[in-house]
Amino acid sequence: MSLPDAGERVPLSCPTCSPDEPTVHEVLKPGGHSTVRCTECGHVHKENVEIPDETEMNVVVSQDGDSVSTEVPVPVGTTIEIGDEFIVDTPEAIQLVRITGIEVGPEQRADEAEVADVKTVWTRVVDNVAVNVTIHPKDGKREDTRSVTVNVPGDYEFVVGETEAFGDEEVEIEGLVVRSDAPEYRHGKLDHPGDMVYAKDAKRVYARDQTSTAWSAW
Repeated sequence: MSLPDAGERVPLSCPTCSPDEPTVHEVLKPGGHSTVRCTECGHVHKENVEIPDETEMNVVVSQDGDSVSTEVPVPVGTTIEIGDEFIVDTPEAIQLVRITGIEVGPEQRADEAEVADVKTVWTRVVDNVAVNVTIHPKDGKREDTRSVTVNVPGDYEFVVGETEAFGDEEVEIEGLVVRSDAPEYRHGKLDHPGDMVYAKDAKRVYARDQTSTAWSAW
């Protein structure tokens, strides 16, 4: 553990605006009890702040078929697992990513590992994502089924039974296929009215064209 430097930003609870959840604080005066300022409300208070020692983790970031390698500082002793999300700062952008694979040796993968044992972490961008949508025609002509790709924020909600408009496309959501790395869904295929999947968790969306008597292959 080490003490923070002046100007460094650290996550701390704020007694004024956020006593239960950490907010970003700026260190004004380092020391045994550092003087810090909440960046949310401006409240200044003293806290015992220690920064854990860090190590570099090799991370491969994938988005829309392209990949870039970078290194991310993480506290020594940290354990990571498939599905974890964290921020990666690359020369191209600051992005939220999700762990999709953990390599701990040549052709050796793990669902969970301590960073000291990790060779490479494979991730995909989840703050802005491309989602494949299969659109069935209303007139029942299967040959007219088509696929489109929509780009939406990762926390965009696809809900079975709701109507969506993407450009000139207006469709009703019929079914959702969930990605294997997505947490907390009851199973991989959802087709009941009201079922919801976040865009970052959606492998494919099935929908019915609202512009052109409906059939469903779901």
